[in-house]
Amino acid sequence: MAQTLAESFLADLDELSDEEHMQDEEEPMEEEHGHDELDDIEALNYDDLSAVAKLEGAPMYKDVMARVRAAIASAAQQPDQPSAPTGPLEDDPTYKLLVQCNRLAVDIDNEIAIVHTFIRDKYRHKFPELESLVHHPIDYARVVQRINNEMDLTLVNLDDILPAATVMVVTVTGTTTTGKPLSADNLAKGLEACDMAMRLDDDKCAILQFVESRMSSIAPNLSLIVGSEIAARLMGLAGGLHALSRMPACNIQVLGARKKNLSGFSGTTAQPHQGFIYQCVVIQQTPPSLRVRAARLVAAKCALLARLDAHGQDSKASAGERMREEILRKIDKWQEPPPAKIARPLPKPDEHEGKKRRGGRRLRKLKERYGLTDVRKAANRMNFNQQEEEYIDGDEVIGLGMLGQSGSGQLRIVAKQSKLKISAKNAKRAKAAAGGYSSQASGMQTAGVTTSLAFTPVQGFELADPTKLAPPSGLETRTGLDSYFSARSGFRSIKRL
Repeated sequence: MAQTLAESFLADLDELSDEEHMQDEEEPMEEEHGHDELDDIEALNYDDLSAVAKLEGAPMYKDVMARVRAAIASAAQQPDQPSAPTGPLEDDPTYKLLVQCNRLAVDIDNEIAIVHTFIRDKYRHKFPELESLVHHPIDYARVVQRINNEMDLTLVNLDDILPAATVMVVTVTGTTTTGKPLSADNLAKGLEACDMAMRLDDDKCAILQFVESRMSSIAPNLSLIVGSEIAARLMGLAGGLHALSRMPACNIQVLGARKKNLSGFSGTTAQPHQGFIYQCVVIQQTPPSLRVRAARLVAAKCALLARLDAHGQDSKASAGERMREEILRKIDKWQEPPPAKIARPLPKPDEHEGKKRRGGRRLRKLKERYGLTDVRKAANRMNFNQQEEEYIDGDEVIGLGMLGQSGSGQLRIVAKQSKLKISAKNAKRAKAAAGGYSSQASGMQTAGVTTSLAFTPVQGFELADPTKLAPPSGLETRTGLDSYFSARSGFRSIKRL
């Protein structure tokens, strides 16, 4: 049976009210669970060192350290160089132990930081200024062990722990400190934490010693470039030598880089991308202005050498030695001053004469195109003892030379016939443009003053085509000037077509 619209609205309201009741029941359960977590945090005793630092009691820590100490003891009894792995590198037990040691070294650093915080919290009541004077966690623990609960620091010898300048500052500050002597309970807990920090530091040194002794056989080429310690850190952070060999050089360069907290100060001098590679000897010996460039170069070479070591192609480290020499040579080349500019003298005037070009059709056409015309030649000439005509063009007075002078023998300058041969194709085009007649092809030439107007004794003036007229005998060599305007020539007889 279909529900009405009102009944459907009532059903929706009932469902919404049921969901609200369920949410109200869940909220008290969540609050009770949150109170339980807070109770657990409050119940955690931060006054107890074992509740804060738990790495020493971990089974993995004890197992790895036992194997490392056994390997160091066996290496001391048999100081021979460890042999390179023969089978796959991932299955080698020494390689697996190295990877575990690298991970454990990172855990030890974090544990030392936690213990250092615990020591500062306990010893702050005795010497609050000490944590701002001694920053290194291990040095801080050694100074706390040496000072103990003594108030007169002039009686404490710190010369074998800190530099002379730091010892003087600590001694002067300790005489004016506002701290009070610690109770026996707090002092004992602080000294216990110092002992733990020293044990962790000793274990880390043992791990690094073992890793450095084995890295020369696991990754000989990579260790030769950046050192055994940094090579071990790179391999551990990458997750193994094969994982490191698959990484690009730009990622290897920033392995181990930490983001710096500038606390509002300027980031101009803060250099980014400073990973483990930045700490190797090759880069630290480079001038500061070239260290970023050198880090990119070393990272690129490390990427290549890690691939060689991962596949065991060069166990004698010849490639690593060659690339190390190449890196040092490039860094030395970067530091060389630029060559001085040499002022070259000017050449002698006649030392480099222009090469004479050969003649030919192309050169003749070029000379004909850019050569002087007859009009220009006449304008450049002058008759002896005769003034040339001039005209004014703006502010300039231009002479006409022999143009228009009497005695030239010509009414106007006539262009000379070109000596170049015309191709058959161009001759055909010229003939078509001239109306089917080519004067050059027939050998007939007309003067520039030839006209189609002729004088006859009967009809007077008559229009005719001068090219169709056959000249009379004896007049073939005459020009148009002689035919019409010469005193020795009369009218021509015209042959009608």
